Amino acid sequence: MKRFETLENHLQAQDVDDHVRSAVAETISSIAAASTRIAQRVARGPLAGNLGETCGSNVDGDVQKQLDLVANDYLIEALQDAPVAYLVSEELDRPMAMQRAAPLFVAVDPLDGSSNIETNAAVGTIFSIFPAGAKDTPMDEVVLQPGINQLAAGYCIYGPQTSLVLTLGSGTHIFTLDPELGEFRLTSADVQIAQTTREFAINVSNFRHWDRHIRNYIDDCLEGSAGLRQSNYNMRWLASLVAECHRILSRGGIFLYPADARKGYAQGRLRLLYECNPIAFLVEQSGGGATTGMQRILEVVPNDVHQRVPMIFGSSREIRRVERYYAQRKLHGERSQLFSRRGLFRT
Repeated sequence: MKRFETLENHLQAQDVDDHVRSAVAETISSIAAASTRIAQRVARGPLAGNLGETCGSNVDGDVQKQLDLVANDYLIEALQDAPVAYLVSEELDRPMAMQRAAPLFVAVDPLDGSSNIETNAAVGTIFSIFPAGAKDTPMDEVVLQPGINQLAAGYCIYGPQTSLVLTLGSGTHIFTLDPELGEFRLTSADVQIAQTTREFAINVSNFRHWDRHIRNYIDDCLEGSAGLRQSNYNMRWLASLVAECHRILSRGGIFLYPADARKGYAQGRLRLLYECNPIAFLVEQSGGGATTGMQRILEVVPNDVHQRVPMIFGSSREIRRVERYYAQRKLHGERSQLFSRRGLFRT
């Protein structure tokens, strides 16, 4: 029987003589412990109560489910004794001060995809770990760092299997929870995303709200083998960021959540600090790309802990293609010769 390396052994193999890397390893262990508790709660479903019950709204007005708050509480509890100076969470209005002299700052989405709770679809926990700098560094300077400064990032997806997807900046690895032993074991090392794809994930019901760049890109995909792309595409949409990312890590693809004309969506919908940055870090470490359409996600400097941005990630060649669509400036009249065909929904 194959022996799988445990998460703890994997973390211990890091440079523990470096106090920052040692702190990162300790913090990941704490997050993994909280994720195991969340996985157990999710697995019980309605036996654990009405986890999909609406309990209020967060600072941005998004609906909070009971399990959102439970997951947030588990993470706070797990990180209380970890070397973390500040915690930013989707479920907290402001950063939470923890051990101010600690070397790390953590940002989390405690329960991504909570709208899927009632349907028994995959949900997850997303996290990002940054350096906190010197103990006298102002809080705003600590928590408003670009994603390129991340020391580690990952997510835990609660589906048929519970998997922890992790990067420490040297590849992306997948650990699977052994429910009998209660520990994560390495099952896929150095995951690589296929460079090309014929699969995209986007909510096409919002087509009329998109700008011309995204409309033209999706139109050309939907035209299939008869169109500009000369290839037939499949579409997916799970409404769960971790599930979308997991599929792309497994078989390639591209995910698009662009800005659009609806109220509250003009700057995108996904949060930069605790959704876009960690996913972008994982994807780049797997050979993929992540962009707003006009800028690399990891280079966006945040101006607020709950800042939203457009998010497009996946197979590297497809990301470059989308960026070329955004580079086309004259989209209000005729398209350039590069994008000259008329599409299914184009007006």
